[in-house]
Amino acid sequence: MTEARPEPRRMTISDPQVMRALAHPARIAIMEYLSSRDDGGTATECAEIAGLSPSATSYHLRALAKFGLIEQAPSRGDARERVWRTFSSNWMADAGRDAGPDGRAAEQALVEAHAARDMERARDWSRRAGEEPAEWYDVALFSDILLLLTAEEMAGVNEAVSAVLEPYRQRNRRTDPPAGARAVSVQYHVVPLPYRTM
Repeated sequence: MTEARPEPRRMTISDPQVMRALAHPARIAIMEYLSSRDDGGTATECAEIAGLSPSATSYHLRALAKFGLIEQAPSRGDARERVWRTFSSNWMADAGRDAGPDGRAAEQALVEAHAARDMERARDWSRRAGEEPAEWYDVALFSDILLLLTAEEMAGVNEAVSAVLEPYRQRNRRTDPPAGARAVSVQYHVVPLPYRTM
């Protein structure tokens, strides 16, 4: 049984060294996995997700702990098993508006690592879409919509989309998922385009 913890607020990662440490495909996969579970995960469980050996995964878990992104969790009953959990299931990287070149480069490396993971998920779907059941094939969606917004409206759109998605987060539904539910990746990016005439 895990120790109950109140849901923490969003953690913002602004340290360039931490962002660089996180900009690794295995570490991104580990953080995603641990963020989706209240009871944490072991090196063996994370290895399956990251596609590495348990010993290689242990190295990445220790690195994530060193940078304060995860911590050791209470044992699940087997004292030999080391369980890890995130400090927050909701985190974001932000070097800050006034970040120097080092901070900007670290943030860009992390964004590019996430973008590569997102693109691979889209490519993977495209490769296997024809083999999926019709009920899933028919509801998959790729959409690119240009909006015309003020900064205030953009903030409102972000809040509304977050509110719609929150009840369906994997972490919130793990204990009693509806029949037929499966993990679904939602890639949501809202970025202002360069100024130009409308």
